[in-house]
Amino acid sequence: MTINYEIHQNGQSRSFPDGDAFLGNAAESGEVAIYLGLPYREDASKTAILIELGTECLGVHTGENAGLEGSNVLGFARYRNGDDAPSQLIELVRQPATPQSAIDAAKMVFEEAGFSVSLCADQAGRIIDRLTRPKYNDALRFLDEGLATAADMDLTCKMGLGYPDGPIERLQRGGLAHHYDVSKALFDIHGAPAFAPGRRATVAKMREGK
Repeated sequence: MTINYEIHQNGQSRSFPDGDAFLGNAAESGEVAIYLGLPYREDASKTAILIELGTECLGVHTGENAGLEGSNVLGFARYRNGDDAPSQLIELVRQPATPQSAIDAAKMVFEEAGFSVSLCADQAGRIIDRLTRPKYNDALRFLDEGLATAADMDLTCKMGLGYPDGPIERLQRGGLAHHYDVSKALFDIHGAPAFAPGRRATVAKMREGK
């Protein structure tokens, strides 16, 4: 079974840059509507409506209702490390009362396009950023404290833990200023000290645009 999807877009999408095959395979009209950089339009005739998210909650777009919120509207973000090319992982955001039919349709659209889909509740930062940003901030703090050089930390993570790259090289490749933006947004929402951007990320953000 194949589900057709339509795309409504304004400007560049972090999930699907210009030329991405997912954009090219969209139909003029589909059972699922995807909004990239535009306010969504309610449409009960659609099995699912998908909104591309940044760090914000889906509730910012749909509103909330004492934990009873949920409709055919879901959020999503394709994981991307800063300026790196997007990964093949989609984080799909549901609300407490999201119908299973909408979840199934959204997953099918992405999986048929070759993506892996992780379903998560509506929390700012979703799964990956809430897991990784504190680790990146720790690595930046360790570098400032002189615990190890950037090269030694990266080597330890690759050789000792089997990671494809280390935290410092990953941050620098993706952009320290981008890490600041994401980590600061999570810190403002959750208030946990682990999300407070590391000093070097703050410096990079202050230098941005100079």
